[in-house]
Amino acid sequence: MLRLAVIVLLLANAGYYAWAHGHLRSWGHGPAEQAEPQRMNQQIRPETLQILRVNPSRTSSSSAAPPAATSPSPAPSNPPPTTIADASAPAAEQAECLQAGVFDERQAEALRTAAAGLPAGSWVLEPSPVSGRWMVYMGRFDDLETLDKKRAELRARSVAFDRAGGTWEYGLSLGRFTSEEAAKRELANLSNKGVRTARVVQERADAPGFMLRLPAVTDALRPQLDSLRTAMAGKTLRSCG
Repeated sequence: MLRLAVIVLLLANAGYYAWAHGHLRSWGHGPAEQAEPQRMNQQIRPETLQILRVNPSRTSSSSAAPPAATSPSPAPSNPPPTTIADASAPAAEQAECLQAGVFDERQAEALRTAAAGLPAGSWVLEPSPVSGRWMVYMGRFDDLETLDKKRAELRARSVAFDRAGGTWEYGLSLGRFTSEEAAKRELANLSNKGVRTARVVQERADAPGFMLRLPAVTDALRPQLDSLRTAMAGKTLRSCG
């Protein structure tokens, strides 16, 4: 009996397999067809089908339940101040550092008097010592005619020169130097070129000097600087370097 039951079970499984895979369709037995060709023929313009990518954030927001309706709250009588700056408030002034100089002691004293009316802290006179200067000098000549003859001689020897100026007229400068030693070396070089009557003189001695400095000049302060013009002795204000 057990053998018979096993044989019956095997035959039943084989029959189901044949039925499920359509092997008995020719005898009129088999499962219903799910991929019949007529379904493909019923499609309408399949070439226009497009696959769209879904935005998860928008899907979740659109699927969320709408908030419960609430009655509008009355506007506050005193609205809070906005963070936007008042358009009528003046913009911060741009300040510029200006300076002029160098001034000697007499000029510095005149500047102190002229700047007394300016706001406190708006100006300062800073020490800026003036170093001495030496000159290889030729002269002093009696007249311009003699001066012109010396110029011609120097040109013939290819020696550079310029007017000595100031209290050294009529005379010629063959070079100006910040030390006496440098001026003497140049005089020796010129003697090798045939210059015999030149000598080294101290054109300017060491002297105290001062720079006028205005660290923060604004548009409001500029008109007040006119009081300094006369005391500045022709010097002009320039940007601080």
